[in-house]
Amino acid sequence: MKLLEYASKEVLASFGFPVQKGVLAHTLEEVEQALAELSFPVVIKAQVPVGGRGKAGGIKLAQTREEALEKARAILGMEIKGIPVKKVLITEAVDIEKEYYVGVVLDRRNQTFTLMVSPEGGVDIEEVARTRPEAILKYPVDVLMGLPDYKAREIAFWLFGDWGLVKQGAPLLKKLVETALAVDAQLAEINPLVKTPEGKLVAVDAKILLDDNALFRHPDLEGKRDMDYENKEELEAKEAGLSFVKLDGNIGCVVNGAGLAMATMDVVKHFGGEPANFLDIGGSSRPEKVIKALDIILRDPRVKVIFFNIFGGITRTDDVARGLIEVFRTREVPVPVVIRLTGTNEEIAHRMLQESGLPLIVATTMAEGAQKAVALAKGVAG
Repeated sequence: MKLLEYASKEVLASFGFPVQKGVLAHTLEEVEQALAELSFPVVIKAQVPVGGRGKAGGIKLAQTREEALEKARAILGMEIKGIPVKKVLITEAVDIEKEYYVGVVLDRRNQTFTLMVSPEGGVDIEEVARTRPEAILKYPVDVLMGLPDYKAREIAFWLFGDWGLVKQGAPLLKKLVETALAVDAQLAEINPLVKTPEGKLVAVDAKILLDDNALFRHPDLEGKRDMDYENKEELEAKEAGLSFVKLDGNIGCVVNGAGLAMATMDVVKHFGGEPANFLDIGGSSRPEKVIKALDIILRDPRVKVIFFNIFGGITRTDDVARGLIEVFRTREVPVPVVIRLTGTNEEIAHRMLQESGLPLIVATTMAEGAQKAVALAKGVAG
């Protein structure tokens, strides 16, 4: 779950980070109310789950109330990378003398968290890594020990080169690590962390990415989910016990097990097709889950064919067949369905499907099913 800037700053502030005073607004009326609470100049910032807001014109400085309203009106009506701006964060402006990057990211390769800092703040850290890797310092964090005081001071001195800032910055680095571990974040970054002319450090922008699988431990953070930008199908699938991720292709995939899902998408790509989704019905194969899976996939107008690839172990293939029969009985299925059922109760499942008379394209192997799905998708698309 990605927290937008306003929510990320709320989390950081709760852990003692210095952030500007700011107010979230959805309408011009709310903007007017917010301006009454803030001191000028102010910054109006689009709240969208993508980067590049500044370059797209989604961050504007305003010196007066009239200027702020004019710029807020323009930002609320714009799109950034195809995403409409539905809310803005209005913050008191901060004089910036120097910008820094600090972040904690889950390092899957090394099975730990990594603290990354750079004096090249205010720009994409990926660009810094590509063009000036020596400008980034990385430190693997022991998740049990956290960031030791001595190491925090050492990293802070490398970053700031000034003992006055080290006294402020070292505790902030420790807090960022503590925050990431405490909220089960996959990413917690401040970019930029700025130094003011008075020598104060302030978190001007922030981003936190939470681990969905750990949200049951953080009901307060679950409440910060921004429904304006969440994929409603993915949330609906999660509530039904499905794992669903929407992709850009035209072959809907229904499988059981994440590993099989990845293999299915790979083989579809291998034969020249493009998956429309990752959809895992899991080990339980209740007919209701199959029905919900097809309901979600069929909402995507780009889907030209659906490929069922079920390898039954815990999953009973006859339950999958039962769900599929119910879908065809109660709903219109406007696209071809290719199905490969192997494993537990497959003889029963195939007999059920044969007796139902459904217009299914049956495959005996994953490769055969993928080839048939790709051919159908290309034929329909063409």
